[in-house]
Amino acid sequence: MLKHNFSAGPCVLPQEVFQKAAQAVLNFNDLSILEISHRSKDFVAVMEKAQQLALEHLGLENKGYKALFLGGGASMQFLMVAYNLMENKAAYLNTGTWSAKAIKEAKMFGEVIEVASSANENYNHIPKGYVIPEDVDYFHFQTNNTIFGTQIQYTPDVSVPLVCDMSSDIFSRKRDFAKYDLIYAGAQKNMGPAGTTLIVVKEDILGQVSRQIPSMLDYRVHISKDSMFNTPPVFPIYVSMLTLEWLKDNGGVEAIESLNNKKASLIYNEIDRNELFQGFVTDKEDRSAMNATFVLKDESMAPQFDQLWKDAGINGLNGHRSVGGYRASMYNALSLESVETLVQVMQEFEQKA
Repeated sequence: MLKHNFSAGPCVLPQEVFQKAAQAVLNFNDLSILEISHRSKDFVAVMEKAQQLALEHLGLENKGYKALFLGGGASMQFLMVAYNLMENKAAYLNTGTWSAKAIKEAKMFGEVIEVASSANENYNHIPKGYVIPEDVDYFHFQTNNTIFGTQIQYTPDVSVPLVCDMSSDIFSRKRDFAKYDLIYAGAQKNMGPAGTTLIVVKEDILGQVSRQIPSMLDYRVHISKDSMFNTPPVFPIYVSMLTLEWLKDNGGVEAIESLNNKKASLIYNEIDRNELFQGFVTDKEDRSAMNATFVLKDESMAPQFDQLWKDAGINGLNGHRSVGGYRASMYNALSLESVETLVQVMQEFEQKA
């Protein structure tokens, strides 16, 4: 039986994407997608389609933005953002493990102003009431935190370039993405398999720093070569393109946001109702629609609950070691049926307790 895959990443992907990707491994215009040249017209068409769809879903076509598909993961972007954009200092919001790592990398290039942090509370909420300085080169934050299950529900109002890591909620909800100057996202949370990272950048913010940037880390070089300065991760980009096509065929970001809200409401209503469980995030307004984190009030009951969800064909529900408990990752391709199955298991567990 197919598993209900709640894994935080690599993530669940649509079945039709698997089928098309599997066929392409065997035959993609008489070659395997795994062996075609990245310079071939067939793959150039894939790259162009993936870039076009990314901009289309974000509403950024013909607005001065470029879409790149690069290697190195979002962790490489912690470095590249600062290399390309920080002349003197930048502001960062610290809301989780990956924010802290981004801050660490940025400190190699200049002064980092940490405008707020929830680290002292193990990142169980999003800081409020912080002030973003007007004399920084950019402001960096993460929209969603997979480990802790928090999500920022607004777009910060800033007078400086806005840089955002959207690795775990890209293409999951509508926003005015034109307010962002640079967005990056590892594919493996909501778009494709591990191995490629999407960067969407407004071209006019580049070329403002005085330092010399190595070619492999220079956004302008990658833009000039259409993401093919070096051999790109062909298969992950192809699967990402298929997923973006699937998203368009199913109503786009607006339609998937509606489904994601239904899934999130279903699981959080059960967490709040069921006396055996407790949500990790302290402020309900900060709860993530992508990653619901929760714990058992009595941890000694974990073996019984674990057996129930495993018997139901559920996969990847264990929480991160930083939080413990459980994490239900509900990315775009996860069905409402899978969340219903988890809720039924939680209710069955309650009845047997």
